[in-house]
This record gives sequence, structure tokens and C-alpha cells, in this order.
Amino acid sequence: MTDAIYRRNTCRLCGGPDLSLIMPLAPTPIGDDFVSPEQTEEPQDSYPLDVYLCQRCSHVQLLDVVNPEIIYRKYNYVTVSSQGLPKHFQQYVDAVINKLEVLKDSFVIDLGSNDGTLLKCFQASGMNVLGVDPAVDIARAATEQGTETLPHFFDSALGQQIRRERGAARIVTANNIFANVDDLDSMTAGIRHLLADDGVFVFETGYLLGMVENLVFDNVYHEHLSYYAAKPLADFFRRHGMELFDVERVPTKGGSLRGFVQLANGSRRVSQNVSELIDLEIERGLGDTKTFETYMAKINSAKTETLAFVDSARARGETVAGYGASHSVTTLMYHFGLTGKLDFLVDDNPRKQNLISPGCHIPVWAPDALYEMKPDHVLVLPWRFRDAIVQQHDAYLAKGGHFVVPLPELEVI
Repeated sequence: MTDAIYRRNTCRLCGGPDLSLIMPLAPTPIGDDFVSPEQTEEPQDSYPLDVYLCQRCSHVQLLDVVNPEIIYRKYNYVTVSSQGLPKHFQQYVDAVINKLEVLKDSFVIDLGSNDGTLLKCFQASGMNVLGVDPAVDIARAATEQGTETLPHFFDSALGQQIRRERGAARIVTANNIFANVDDLDSMTAGIRHLLADDGVFVFETGYLLGMVENLVFDNVYHEHLSYYAAKPLADFFRRHGMELFDVERVPTKGGSLRGFVQLANGSRRVSQNVSELIDLEIERGLGDTKTFETYMAKINSAKTETLAFVDSARARGETVAGYGASHSVTTLMYHFGLTGKLDFLVDDNPRKQNLISPGCHIPVWAPDALYEMKPDHVLVLPWRFRDAIVQQHDAYLAKGGHFVVPLPELEVI
């Protein structure tokens, strides 16, 4: 163990010791650690990014845990910069309020609230809200903009403190953050302390079946410690005196799972959605290592084809740029062996522009660089957004450029 990383040897959901390696991915630096050109000489360590399956409960997870202080205290990502998420969160809030019949003035807490995008939607519906997020600068900015946010990591002690000082919560949400916590027992105990008797914990997280079906291996990075399925989650909440009473599949982030959890023996009936989804997971082999052998074979085949295309283009003296500068882009570039093969990156997010990428130090420019530097090919690294990117830059195509999409299979546009 070091100050930067430690390795656990048991499942973070059930504590089981029998863990099988199912996705051996290339080590990477912290995926979002884009730095200024002046910081080029500062070391950026790479950390293991191997994914394991628990043979006892079938939970899929990273065992190598990067110190969250390194990842989150100076966190750079803001929700509002992610394509489609603000609109998705408005629809999410409307659905939660209608489904759970949440009244005005109810107390709503969002864990990992980031810039407050989700909570603003609850505020607009008359709710009293509180955010919790360890990214100090982002939490401060959210508070200054009217969404009070505590700049802390959430755990059992903080949950008890909020309950004492502010009362019980009608709704606790955790969106794309429940997968980012190593000590899930402490976090879940904190949520249980916070909930009113009729309160509901609503979470949205990357869904393992969606990740497998849609080949979104690039959703694996050091923040995401867990890759959830309904079956191991239902067992986990039961052990914590809680009950997973409904689940929904949603399309965000390549396939996500929305879950609804109440205190044990709560008033809501358990939906048949839960048992039906668990049956589907068993049918699709999510607890079987062979499923992931097939999965990795598809990923590595795409890697081989993409690398061959890029190497061939470079051998002809053609330039190859990349579109995108995000966590998932870092995972894809490192696993596909592209780190020394792209001339530059472009990204729509002004926070990333004029920085250099983690570890391999590829410069990141605004998308105008496509027209100024005129690369022969642009690799669409956030490939799930290919349609929006290609449509946005049809002028680049009109000038003779080509977009190259690496997944689900290589495509040159």
C-alpha cells in the first residue's frame, strides 16, 4: 500500500475473497488529469485498471483503489459539460417526483452533487435541497450559485450529522457516484441514517449488462470502482436493512441502471421489474467468466483494427487527430495503444482546451483546430457520440477530412 493507491483483496459488496480477473485493461494515469503544458515534467503515475468478478455474489469491480483525495479534491469535470446530461437530469427529476409523489418543501439530498445541475431541477419544483461533493472548488461554486453544497466525502458519520442538524430526507440521490465509493458499507449506513421512514434512496449508475451489450469498456476508469447488476445489489441492500423495490434501465452513459431503495419492510411493494431483471442477468451470463472472455475478444479485435488503420495512415505520411478529452478517452487510448500515435486532440469543453492529456501529453485544442490544422483523419474517441460529432463538423468532411469510429466496429466516414 502507498499513499496513492491500495489494493483490496475482498469483494466490496459481500466481502468474499474469491475474485477472478475478467477484464485485463492497460494501466492508465487518472483519466481526467489533464494538465497545463508547464506541468509536462511533473510525473503522472499509471495505475492498474484490471476488472474482477466476485465468485460469491457476482459483483464486478476494480480491486486497485486510487486514493480519492488524488482524484476528487481538484476534480475538473462538471455535469453541465456532458452532452445530454442536463436534459436527462430534468427528465429524471420529473420522473422521480411523479413516481414517488414527492411534495413541495420535501428535503432532498444529492450525494456527489457536482455543480448542482440535478438539485437545481428539484429546487425549481419547490424542494429544499442539499448537495454533498468533495470537489472543493466545484462545491463552492455550486453554493455561490444558490445550491448549498457540503465539500466533503459522504460516509456514515456525515449522514448522522446531517440527520441531527437538518432532519430526515424524503429523497436521497446518488447519480454516477455510487460506483465511485470503496467503502460502500459506510456510505450505505449513512444513507440509511438519513432516510425518513417513507424516504427513498434513488441511484443511477452504469449498468453491467449495458456495458457488455454495448461494448462500452471505456466506462472503466479509476473513479468507477464498481460495475453494478441488480442481483448483487439486491442482496447487498438486504444485508443493510434496506430493500431494492424497483429498477429501470436507462440509456445514458452507454447503458445505466436506476434503482429505488426503501428501508426494510417499507410501504412500497417490490416491483416485478427487480426479479425480471435479475432473471435476464442470469440468462445473459453476468456471473460467468466466459461471458467476459467473449467480451474482451471483441474489444481487442476492435483494438487491432483501429491500430492497424492508424499505423497505415501514419506510414503514408497522413496526420491523425483525436476527438475527445475525457476519462473514457484516456482508457480507450491506453488500451488501444494510441498514446504515441495521435498528433493532437480536440474537445468542446473549454476547461480541457490548451491542456495536455494525462501521461502521454497530447495537446488538446478547441475544435477549430480541425479546420486550421486540417488533419487527414480524426479518430472519434467518444464513439457513442459519433452522430452528434459528425453532424457538428460536416464542414470538415466537406473539405476532404475523414472521421474514424473505432467501436462497435471500425468505420471510416
